[in-house]
Amino acid sequence: MSGHSKWATIKHKKGAADAKRGKAFSKIAKELMVEAKRGGSNPDMNAGLRALIQKAKSVNMPGDNIDRAIKKGAGELEGATFEEIVYEGYAGGGVGIVIKVLTDNRNRAAAEIRHILTKHGASLAGQGAVTRGFERKGQIYVGADKAKEESLMEIVLEAGAEDMQPDDDSFEILTDPASFLAVTEALDKAGIKPDSAEIAMIPTLQVPVTDKGTASSVMKLIGELEDNDDVQDVFTNMDLSDEILKQIENAG
Repeated sequence: MSGHSKWATIKHKKGAADAKRGKAFSKIAKELMVEAKRGGSNPDMNAGLRALIQKAKSVNMPGDNIDRAIKKGAGELEGATFEEIVYEGYAGGGVGIVIKVLTDNRNRAAAEIRHILTKHGASLAGQGAVTRGFERKGQIYVGADKAKEESLMEIVLEAGAEDMQPDDDSFEILTDPASFLAVTEALDKAGIKPDSAEIAMIPTLQVPVTDKGTASSVMKLIGELEDNDDVQDVFTNMDLSDEILKQIENAG
C-alpha cells in the first residue's frame, strides 16, 4: 500500500492536535460506548472493545474516562444512545470522502453534514459510490524516535502486519483488521507506544490533486467535518505531492 500516506500524515498530525484539546477523548468515548453496548463490556471477550481501548491509550485518554465510557455503553451508568451512520461524498477535484458519524440525533447530523459539504462545494454521494474504493485496514503510527526501523519491522511483521513504510517522522504500519490487535499487543509487549492506532478506511486508488487551491479547499472541508461533534472520522482518497503539501503548510 502506498500513495495515501501524505494525507494520512496530515490526518495524523491533526489527530494529535485534537487530542491536546480533549476532542479526541469525547469521540473515542462514543465509540467505546457503542462497542460496549454491541459486544459487551469485557475486553477479553470483545475484540472490538480491546482495539478501541488501544486507540484510546494511543492518545493518552485517562483510564477513568475509558472505564466510564464502557460502563455507560454497558448500561451500568446512565448515558446517551448513539447511532452509527456512514456518509459518502465528493469534493473538489473528484476527491472521494467517507464520513463516519456517531450521533444521538440522525436528522441533526444529516443536516449538518449536508450543510458543511455544500458550504465547501462538495456533495453527498449514493451508498457504496465512494466506499467501494476503500478497504478497512488497521493503521498504526509509531514515532521514528521510538524504535529502530529494522527491529520495529521484525516485531510487526512477525505479529501479522502486512506492510510498514516510513512516513515523515513516523512509521506507518498497515494490518488486516483481524491482525490489528495482535500487532498492537506485540508493540505493547515490546514497550513501544504507538502515536495512533485505529481501524481505518484506506483508499485502494488515490486521486492526485496537483492544484494548491483545490487541495486547500478539500483540507478545509475535512477539517470542518472533523470538528463536528457527531463526526468520528473522515477518510479520503486525496493524494498530495510533496510540493503542494509544502505550499499549503507554508500558507497555513
